[in-house]
Amino acid sequence: MLKEFKEFATKGNIFDMAIGVIVGGAFQKIVTSLVNDIIMPTVAIFTGNVSFDDLTLTIGNSVIKYGTFITTIVDFLIIAFSIFIAMRTFTKLNEKTKENLQKLGKIEEEQEEEPTTKVCPFCYSEIDIKATRCPHCTSILEDSKAEVSK
Repeated sequence: MLKEFKEFATKGNIFDMAIGVIVGGAFQKIVTSLVNDIIMPTVAIFTGNVSFDDLTLTIGNSVIKYGTFITTIVDFLIIAFSIFIAMRTFTKLNEKTKENLQKLGKIEEEQEEEPTTKVCPFCYSEIDIKATRCPHCTSILEDSKAEVSK
């Protein structure tokens, strides 16, 4: 198990993920500041509230801070939208790069390979596409009879 963990930890993907988490944390702080310091005060101007964080509902001894919850939702939506835009841009750039490389002949277009196997209709085993009899259940395959008689 220790060997497997070492292989996992030394793969490049874990380092990429760690960098992503660190950058994501920093990005989250920026967005939180944007929401708390710019967006929510601007919204408060139009709604007449000084701060959304002050919006609470008190029932008995419990205080429900729904203003903080609204701020957190706005924070999440901005982060999710930013990630969506970044991924969409990355995907488009990746597609354009691939198209350009294909035009230059650097990479070949992917062609679908013809199937080399089929499924026996009797035992549902995977068999060679040219088989006339199933090697598993020994059934004679009907579609093969038609091909042989042609």
